[in-house]
Amino acid sequence: MKMNQKITNRKITNRKKRNGKSAAGILAICLGTAVIAGACGDSGQDSGKNMKMLMTISKMDTFRQTLADGAQQAAAERGIQLEVADAEGIIENQVDQIQKAAADGYSAILCGAIDVDTAVELKASAAGLPIVYVNSRPNDKNLEKDSNMYVGSDDLMAGEFQAQYVLDQLASQNEINVVLIKGPSVHSATRGRTKGVKRTLEASGKKINYVFEDSADWSTEKAADLFEIFLRTGREADCVICNNDAMALGVAEACKKAGKDPGSLMILGVDATADGCAAIQNGEMAFTVFQPGPGQGQAAVEVAAALASGSSAKSVEGISEDGKYVWVPFEKVDSSNVSKYIK
Repeated sequence: MKMNQKITNRKITNRKKRNGKSAAGILAICLGTAVIAGACGDSGQDSGKNMKMLMTISKMDTFRQTLADGAQQAAAERGIQLEVADAEGIIENQVDQIQKAAADGYSAILCGAIDVDTAVELKASAAGLPIVYVNSRPNDKNLEKDSNMYVGSDDLMAGEFQAQYVLDQLASQNEINVVLIKGPSVHSATRGRTKGVKRTLEASGKKINYVFEDSADWSTEKAADLFEIFLRTGREADCVICNNDAMALGVAEACKKAGKDPGSLMILGVDATADGCAAIQNGEMAFTVFQPGPGQGQAAVEVAAALASGSSAKSVEGISEDGKYVWVPFEKVDSSNVSKYIK
């Protein structure tokens, strides 16, 4: 098997940003191609021969790169030509990327949606191509079996895992003061993880005080700034629950800057990134949840290959009963098992 990779850059000029500036050019992060002799899979119906797919990423970061890496690996194994493009957080870029892929004869779209509420527009832009949403989940009504599907991990469960860890560690307390640092409001992960945290904590029968709650948009820097503000209030917190590791690391940095030991505060994240796992090892974070980015990317390609060939995704591992979702499970990570997640 041979695989050639190249970087391509394209400039989009036919659409305006909402702020009136011309849309940024598409940065094609990776273009992987592979030629495989013979058919792939048991029946050969999901062989990638002559298939081209676009994976549009909302905004590339460390975790989303693992999604792209997993997708590239799966595409190469199937002989699929896969282009990974960074929409740079601009909805107009993402729409343009999908429209161009549809016009250029691509076989399927893998989409990490910037805003899940744009699913109707994204579907229209695909002009009948199957869309496999990955990691950013649209409303159920915008998903359809074997046409517009979602691949990811159940974010509600990630929040439940975080909350249960807090409850287990603070079992002797009847009242818990919680700081909650959230991701972007338009992202399904923010909604699911936050809901899982609150529902589990509030079902415990304990008095739960949310002493500080705000959004840091997945950013380490923004989370650090927010937590510095909280520290200046002088209020006490038993734990800081963050929707991802990057923000949890920002909280740890703010603690150190203020002369406070991060290990004296229970800081929790999600993703089990390399930096997050290292922080657990050195005692600066208490808990995270492993989100299998490569597994999500691989499953998304598997689903897209089935749909692009006119087949059903019903045989894909983790598929839901209604056929709209493919779930890749989360895993709990703390000091007792973090070593297995460090690469």
